[in-house]
Amino acid sequence: MALSVAEREQFLAEPHIGALSVAERPDRAPLTIPIWYQYTPGGELWVRTAPGSRKKKAIDAAGRFGMMAQRTAPTVRYVSVEGPVTRTEPDSPERAREMAARYLPAEKVDGYLEFERTQIGEHVVVFLRPEHWLSLDMGAV
Repeated sequence: MALSVAEREQFLAEPHIGALSVAERPDRAPLTIPIWYQYTPGGELWVRTAPGSRKKKAIDAAGRFGMMAQRTAPTVRYVSVEGPVTRTEPDSPERAREMAARYLPAEKVDGYLEFERTQIGEHVVVFLRPEHWLSLDMGAV
């Protein structure tokens, strides 16, 4: 059964690992990778990535991307969105902390942020306006 607007937006707002998909080359399937994301119902979805990453270059070239989130319990459910990039901004310590706190236990956030700062490096934030949605709840299968 397809989800209502409120159900799909609430589901996407939960901290699932997303699968980001973006057209990279016309002779290949889309680049699809797992990624942390943030979304507030009715707003834009955003992701953090390195400015020179393969996915960032593909997003820049395509001007849009898709994101899919799923779960398997208590029911099999997914939500997929696709839409245009509305803007890219420099990352901030506040956004980095917000994203880490969304996915990690509180006691792990500071350590992760230090690792990210010293080992991973600079990030940018890419915003997407959800334009096309797919959603389904298959129940307990």
